[in-house]
Amino acid sequence: MGPLGSDVAVTHILVVADPVRSRDFWVDVLRFAGTWLLLVSGGGPTADKPTVVFAPPPDADRVSHAMTLRVADCQAAYQALRARGAAFLTPPHDWGAEVRCFLRDPDGHLVEISESKNP
Repeated sequence: MGPLGSDVAVTHILVVADPVRSRDFWVDVLRFAGTWLLLVSGGGPTADKPTVVFAPPPDADRVSHAMTLRVADCQAAYQALRARGAAFLTPPHDWGAEVRCFLRDPDGHLVEISESKNP
């Protein structure tokens, strides 16, 4: 067991400009389970993070955080998500050991859809 215990859960926090628009995207377009995704509005420092400001990404082409969703069939996921309105940077690319493609949420957060071709 690691230093955080055996029941550690990960919650992804995305700072968003429009919580309703982002909620609609994450619920209606991606609709994935198995993790917590917390959508928050930006905000200034607090007592427990006195120098930290939360803000949506100012430039979608400069990434400091990305999320990878591992799927069984990248091409099928790509087609299904496009049908729900997701805009991808490119169609899936086959890199040999994996097939992957990338999309952005309404605030520019980068999401990778990845299929491992290794058994």
